[in-house]
Amino acid sequence: MNNRVRELRTALGWSQADLGERLDVSRQTVNAVETGKYDPSLPLAFKIAKLFELPIESIFTPGE
Repeated sequence: MNNRVRELRTALGWSQADLGERLDVSRQTVNAVETGKYDPSLPLAFKIAKLFELPIESIFTPGE
């Protein structure tokens, strides 16, 4: 799955740790999501979308 999490996070000037705190996950989880090593659970994906105030499909798109 492709995602724009890193792009959105850096646009706000947040570190991975900052985003992790806001989502109640570890910095390592944020890193894994950003690098595509981990696809977030549906609840976490919705939490990310709500935090960035964007539709979930504008953040996450299917991979090839």
